[in-house]
This record gives sequence, C-alpha cells and structure tokens, in this order.
Amino acid sequence: MIDHAAVRSDVPLAPFTTYKVGGSARLFAEPEDLEELRSILELVSFGTEIVVLGRGSNVVISDSGIDGLVLRLGGAFAAIDPSGVDRIVAGAGAALPKLARTAASAGMAGLGFYVGIPGSVGGAVAMNAGGHGSDTADVLTEAVVVDLRTGSLTKRDVEALGLSYRHSDLTGFEIVVQATFATTLGDPTELEHELRVITRWRKEHQPGGTLNAGSVFKNPDQGAAGAIIDGCGLKGLAVGPVRVSPIHANFLVASSDATARDIYRFVLEIRERVLAMTGIGLEPEIRFIGSFASHGAKE
Repeated sequence: MIDHAAVRSDVPLAPFTTYKVGGSARLFAEPEDLEELRSILELVSFGTEIVVLGRGSNVVISDSGIDGLVLRLGGAFAAIDPSGVDRIVAGAGAALPKLARTAASAGMAGLGFYVGIPGSVGGAVAMNAGGHGSDTADVLTEAVVVDLRTGSLTKRDVEALGLSYRHSDLTGFEIVVQATFATTLGDPTELEHELRVITRWRKEHQPGGTLNAGSVFKNPDQGAAGAIIDGCGLKGLAVGPVRVSPIHANFLVASSDATARDIYRFVLEIRERVLAMTGIGLEPEIRFIGSFASHGAKE
C-alpha cells in the first residue's frame, strides 16, 4: 500500500483502454503535476512494478490486472503551449489529435499527422509514433524524462532518445513528462483542411467505432503488415469474439464480450499463420501488459 492521497487501490483498468478489457491495478494514481508524481514515487517500495498508461490505444492489459502501481498522467501533464515562434511544448498526457488541432489553429505546420493517432504525447515519444509519411523523430526536438526509481529529471534532445521505427531507447524505468516539437509557419485554414483530409482517410480505411487498438503488428522489412496478412487470406477471419478487420487487416476488432486472453491468443494465431505461410515473423506493435504466462509468455 502507498499512503498518498492520490493513490487508489483495486482500480479497474479496462475503461482506460480502447479494447475495454483487462483486470484491475492493485495501486493506481493520476498525478496532476510533476511535484505530485515525484511525491508518489518517493513512497514506492523497492521492487514494485510501475506501469505507465497513456490513452490505452495500443495496449492489452491482462485479465489478472497489474500487481503494482499504474500511473496515468493527468492535470498539467495534458497542457499544450503553442506560444513559441517555431516550437510547441506539450505535456506527456496531451492527446495527439488535440496537439495536431492546436498547432493547426495557431498556424504551426508539421504536426498534422498526429490527428490520426489516438495516443498521447508521452506514448508517441516512447514508441516513435507516426503515420501518413511522418513520425515523431521528424518533428521532436527534445523531451523531459523522469526516472521512476529516483524521481530525477533529465532533458534529452531527439538524438539522445535513439528513435527508430516504433522504438526509442527509453527504459522501463523512464517516463516522458514533456516534449517539444519543431514547427514551421503555415496558414491555419490550409492546415485545418489537411486535418480533415487525414481524418476522412482514416474513417475510410480504418475500422472506426469498434473495439480495437490500432495497428497490431509492426511493418516488417518485407512490406506492410496489413498487406501481408491480407495476402494470406486472413482478412475477416474470426476466432471467437475477435476478428481481423475486413477494412484493414492489421486491425483486430473485438466484441464487447472479449477478454484479454482472447485477444492475446488471436494475435499469436495470426502471427503463427503468417509465419507458416510466408516465413515472415510479425512483431506486435501493441503492448501486452501483465501476466499472460498461461499462454507461454509474459510480455
């Protein structure tokens, strides 16, 4: 137990994820600012697992939940400041679509691709999120990082973060709390039109209004994961309450009665079928958090 006003016990996590599955967090907190975050970390016992949960758009949480502390940044961490001449500063808890819209309204170009990514700024830095020909490494200048073990703060430029395709060098003991993005001058009307184009494309090519977690697999060297899965004849395949989207084969859609176990098993099923048919080993882009040991792994 952590004796802190902001820390709660046995909090269901499913509502915080886009798949709406998973168990509870033994301990849960939504720190409002850096001071509160650090005050919580000071009370964490050695060996306690700490999981940082953003907007839950690329995760599957185990049905057994998290036997540790789950942090979800709120309050000041969601702030966006577009007052710079050629830069915009955002807290790690800020939603990427809101960042894109704020930048467009301020006439700041370069961040429009974020409107189609339903994640947080912190998650975007941690996994170098991208889409529509751009990624975070193209626009990020620096990030502020907190060590979860010590509460110490460091500022790192983009080169020091080791960003590559859906990867950063951040460790499991580090959390992004703020990021600064470079922008260029743009016309707000044209930039807002760009956002509408991207949003319309997303509605036409991705399964909206469903329980999914975005792209399930990273694109391998051999091509787009969705095209590879489709080429194996798996588009539309259903196993129990989970199916490959008939709109985009790299999206797995769950029904409301699905469990984390169902989704995990289906991801393994698709990966095994693709490997058997093509020799290509697909790597999941979504994160499996908690214990999935009954299926041979803890991811």
